Amino acid sequence: MINEIYDVIVVGGGHAGCEAAAAAANLGSKTMLVTMNMQTIGQMSCNPAMGGIAKGQIVREIDALGGYSGIVADRSAIQFKMLNLSKGPAMWSPRTQNDRMLFAEEWRLMLEQTPNLDFFQDMVKSLIIENDTVVGVVTSLGIEIRGKAVVLTNGTFLNGLIHVGDKQLGGGRMGEPKAYGITEQLNDLGFQSGRMKTGTPPRVDGRSLDYTKMEEQPGDANPRKFSYTDTPKLTKQRSCYITYTNNTVHDILRSGFDRSPMFNGTIQSTGPRYCPSIEDKINRFAERDRHQLFVEPEGWNTVEIYVNGFSSSLPEEVQMQALRQVPGFENAKVFRPGYAIEYDYFPPTQLRQTLETKLIANLYFAGQINGTTGYEEAAGQGLIAGINAHNKVHGKEAFTLSRDEAYIGVLIDDLITKGTEEPYRMFTSRAEYRLLLRQDNADIRLTEKSYKMGLANEDRMRKVEEKLQQSDNLESFLRLLSIKPETVNPILEENSSNKIDQSFKVAQILTRPNIDLQKLSAVPEIKTELEKYTDEVIEQAEINIKYKGYIEKEKENVAKLHRLENIKIPNNFDYKTVRSLSSEAVQKLQSLQPETIAQAGRISGVSPADINVLLVYLGR
Repeated sequence: MINEIYDVIVVGGGHAGCEAAAAAANLGSKTMLVTMNMQTIGQMSCNPAMGGIAKGQIVREIDALGGYSGIVADRSAIQFKMLNLSKGPAMWSPRTQNDRMLFAEEWRLMLEQTPNLDFFQDMVKSLIIENDTVVGVVTSLGIEIRGKAVVLTNGTFLNGLIHVGDKQLGGGRMGEPKAYGITEQLNDLGFQSGRMKTGTPPRVDGRSLDYTKMEEQPGDANPRKFSYTDTPKLTKQRSCYITYTNNTVHDILRSGFDRSPMFNGTIQSTGPRYCPSIEDKINRFAERDRHQLFVEPEGWNTVEIYVNGFSSSLPEEVQMQALRQVPGFENAKVFRPGYAIEYDYFPPTQLRQTLETKLIANLYFAGQINGTTGYEEAAGQGLIAGINAHNKVHGKEAFTLSRDEAYIGVLIDDLITKGTEEPYRMFTSRAEYRLLLRQDNADIRLTEKSYKMGLANEDRMRKVEEKLQQSDNLESFLRLLSIKPETVNPILEENSSNKIDQSFKVAQILTRPNIDLQKLSAVPEIKTELEKYTDEVIEQAEINIKYKGYIEKEKENVAKLHRLENIKIPNNFDYKTVRSLSSEAVQKLQSLQPETIAQAGRISGVSPADINVLLVYLGR
């Protein structure tokens, strides 16, 4: 039926699959996206939001690299917030609340308008392997689709099993069938697989809630956006709300523990540590008498509400009874109960840095199949897998990002060197160079790389160059302009900062903790200069001045890292031949086969002494 041979076949239409297909197609590969349901492309399976702590940085990075997630998020946003503004700029993280239906619609429309991209609706049940190389897929209808590279982005669908109390349903999402066949085939080929668990909360009818008993959470007064392109800025926003559980809620939930698949042994797989179910929270934190719930609208026009923080797999009647004891939920009507889902994943230490598998050539994994959780983590992997699948079949160099270049680089490096035994979620604390990897400079860090490979267009590159030039101009102005005591002392005094008794450069004043450019704009000369620039340019210049010493220190540390990254380890290196390596190091290194000395040093169980032995052995 399908006689064409594709350059890249992408299996799965979730966040990872969408980005992989878009990247490969936009780079010029003839691409096929195979999905079980054309109506759920780009579906937000869990919360209707993008970004958040560290995740917002990933969305900005995807956008800078020419991906679609930031654009889709902006077009479907109903609220924007910059999180962690009370902390330093390395911690600032953008987040949008999104219209769930509009988000999926925008994804599908963008993909349909992408040249070189075809679609087919069916389940892929197996791969076609020849000479340890993947050459296509076979669907449940028995249709063979041939391709030079395959990207698997199966999400939670591989042998997915849904739990609600003592009830079990096969499925990858509520109401959607599971995928089968691929895990069994990959296991036969020598891959290791495991099981993970995630969950989702009840969805309720917003018309049945009493918002007067909750705390309103409006969006930012001056909302920004994710994409560096000309996506629309929000002119109106929908509020979220906060409410809390209580001891009565907890007692009702505990009454159902004997029927909870989490506690009666039905579920044995590992769930996300940083997004626990409500029953897990009240069990692990028994000393707390309440837990926070975020009441999130699902869109502009729908009445459906997402109860963030109440993820559960308890029997539906227990969920309903407990939920109605939450302030504001006394008369709540539930559209559907929460549920847990178990699914197959493949430990990501079986992958190269390009996300190509070590066992089968031209086969790539991205998203939850690698043990990650979150739309943003999945999308970032999908983008890298799609780029590398294209590059491999066209004989181009692999594209990778290091830990100092992007959160996406940290994510992939963590996965392939350390693996994960629980759903992996990105945090700012995972990035040792987070001051370099801020949300405000993702375009500066990554657009040139994207432009050179052909994803980012010339207009994007020009915008980055203009931003850099304007930021440099403003920074120079602030470093050269002197400010007199009588001009600035009233501002310093008002902000509990020591007064000055002689003229200082504005940049010197700006390094004080309680002082920023917005406060200094009370000085007419500074205000006039700031009016020439956008908020993004002003923010860039201010951060460069305030944190110059810290940024330079991080760059020195990066230079040390790069010296080790440049020392390559030969493919299939036999560590058993190296004397003086610890037995644990030999075991870990032999299994994981790191590509560089720096990567070897990040493997758990490999000590600095082991690295020194390797350096000597390699003549370095």
